[in-house]
Amino acid sequence: MFTGLVAGVGWLAMREHRDGDVRLRIAAGTLPFDGVALGESIAVNGVCLTVIAFDAEGFEADASTETLALTTLGVLPPGRAVNLERAMLPTDRLGGHLVSGHVDGVGAVASVLDDARAQRWRFTASAAVLRYVATKGSICVDGVSLTVNAVDNAGFEVALVPHTIAHTAFCATVIGDPVNLEVDLVARYVERLLQGRTAG
Repeated sequence: MFTGLVAGVGWLAMREHRDGDVRLRIAAGTLPFDGVALGESIAVNGVCLTVIAFDAEGFEADASTETLALTTLGVLPPGRAVNLERAMLPTDRLGGHLVSGHVDGVGAVASVLDDARAQRWRFTASAAVLRYVATKGSICVDGVSLTVNAVDNAGFEVALVPHTIAHTAFCATVIGDPVNLEVDLVARYVERLLQGRTAG
């Protein structure tokens, strides 16, 4: 489980094809990396990956065909900056929102507009994702917990403050780039509960 508060920015250092799927090497970059352990979870652009090897410079993780097909990791080029967050501890502050690292869909950057010192970013998303997006609700974009300012049938809009832009991979993200989207966990569970009530 994660919070959507990016702890560091690294980059994709290597993509190695192995019998139909891929092994990724992620350079840790600015991520605090002390105490990393085999088997721990690290979110890479919002995708929960399992550490299978590591050294002082970064870690390796396997990405299944499902992960490659349903997230941006399938097309991410080597050298591309990525948002990194290690799994939260029970004693951590929940400064963002509960994020599972299980991506619901891929959207894209539609526009970026200056808004005083901040920026307004608009993302396209599929109807299957947008049904869970609500104004003033939470959404995770490439591993970053954000508040939805507006939503319509084609996409949604958020505001990025200067700190977020400077300390995440958004500083290297441009219009047209694909992004991983994870909706608020609460929305998915509420829908499932309502389906059960209707069936009953």
